Amino acid sequence: MAKASKMTQKLKVRLKLRTSRIGHSIFASRNKILIYLSLLGPGIISASSGNEASGIATYSVTGAEYGYSLLWSFIPMTIFFIVAQEMCVRMGAVTGQGLADLIREHFGVRWTTVVMLALLIANTGIIIAEFVGIAQASEIFGIPRYFSVPISAMFIWWLVVKGTSKRVEKVFLIMSLVFLTYIISAFLAQPDWREVGKEFITPSFRLDSGYLFTVMALIGTTITPFMQVFVQSSVVEKGLQKEDLPVARADAIIGVVSANTIAAFIVICTAATLHVNGIKIETASDAARALSPVVGEYAEYLFAIGLFGASMLAMGVLPLATAYSLSEALGFEKGLSYSFREAPIFLGIFTSLIIVGAVMALIPNVPQVPLLLLTQCVNGILLPILLTAIVLLSSNKEIMGEYANSRLFNIFAWTVVVILSTLSLLMIFKTLWDVVFAS
Repeated sequence: MAKASKMTQKLKVRLKLRTSRIGHSIFASRNKILIYLSLLGPGIISASSGNEASGIATYSVTGAEYGYSLLWSFIPMTIFFIVAQEMCVRMGAVTGQGLADLIREHFGVRWTTVVMLALLIANTGIIIAEFVGIAQASEIFGIPRYFSVPISAMFIWWLVVKGTSKRVEKVFLIMSLVFLTYIISAFLAQPDWREVGKEFITPSFRLDSGYLFTVMALIGTTITPFMQVFVQSSVVEKGLQKEDLPVARADAIIGVVSANTIAAFIVICTAATLHVNGIKIETASDAARALSPVVGEYAEYLFAIGLFGASMLAMGVLPLATAYSLSEALGFEKGLSYSFREAPIFLGIFTSLIIVGAVMALIPNVPQVPLLLLTQCVNGILLPILLTAIVLLSSNKEIMGEYANSRLFNIFAWTVVVILSTLSLLMIFKTLWDVVFAS
């Protein structure tokens, strides 16, 4: 009996130790997951912000004009996008400096001025488009723009200027969930999924200027220069270090894949409804209204909710990205943790862009379509220039040390730059050719 009692006691002790180890392991795993989750954000927010009002308009027009035929382009664009975001995330974590800061230090003030000027023009145009998107989305629900635009502008300004970086990031991440409405809209449209799958894996290419213009607009809105600026500055702002790179890379990849999946669903939705019925559109709100008689009012409202949420997200990210880049280029203090007194240039640029965007959106009959096309094409032409700087900087061993691009990665990165540059030149040449010979 004594032996049996001792054996029982030993078993209890072993069981207790094992339970304690399991509990400790679960606790450690939970802590590890929480740490990983706390590091997520910059990649998801920057990629999602590309699906803003001008992006939704571009995807909607693409689906309405060309049906499913341009879905194949999302596969190479996703790969190219991941390469660009990964390099910027890596540079931010390794150097602790923003992209504009590195460009100024290593390429000089003149080069930086040209890039920043182009970025300012493109971003200002898109910011105006975001406010117009908010106005159009709210008007679908019967809310006048003279109410929705000022309220939205004041909310974003208050969130960024008066909030903390953690709060801003959380709100932006919550806003990105609104994109799920586009997936629901696409399923409501009941597309031919077999045709969708076929077009994803069957590339097609044409040399007419309209097609090239659309391809460049797609690239310009899917891989937008402001995203590279924002993601690197956000990594620096968040204080991510070299040891955080695996999670930061995962964040960037998740962000790109989810954002491009949403974009593809917008094309699928409008292709399945508007293209098959020969309905032409010019804006994202046109697409929302056109869906109502074809699919039903729920699709219209879902599309409008997505447009409103997307515009709100980009309305915060775009001015921030512009303020980050200009402040870095000029060597001024920047960051969401600073007050107006500590970083007047950074917060002044952000505030000015919010005011300009809101005022322009309140002007009746703003020429949105020419503005969108101009800004997307400026982005498409600026992107190869910015990518060239990114590849050169991330390849520099003096800057990056052991984290510099490998030879194989560099070959692929330069291939991406060449492809995007070729598409830009083809579009410009073909457009000018058509204008000259049409006249």
